[in-house]
Amino acid sequence: MQAIHLSTAQAMMLRPDPVDLVVFKSDGSLLHYPNVISLKYDFYAGTRTIKFLRSGEMRTVRDVCISRINGLEVFL
Repeated sequence: MQAIHLSTAQAMMLRPDPVDLVVFKSDGSLLHYPNVISLKYDFYAGTRTIKFLRSGEMRTVRDVCISRINGLEVFL
């Protein structure tokens, strides 16, 4: 499996193209977020607002909790 740095993943999220995310939850389990786009990034909090294209639902995730983006493992 290929891996990319967190800064590269952040650059991928800046583009308007939809991505697939795998994110860590607080209990250590993984959540799969398919077909999402990034709407807003808060530099000071390290959080990002994402939108699911299929349902229109919005969520906030921490960038350090991103495990994979488009099948590429993300490391710090």
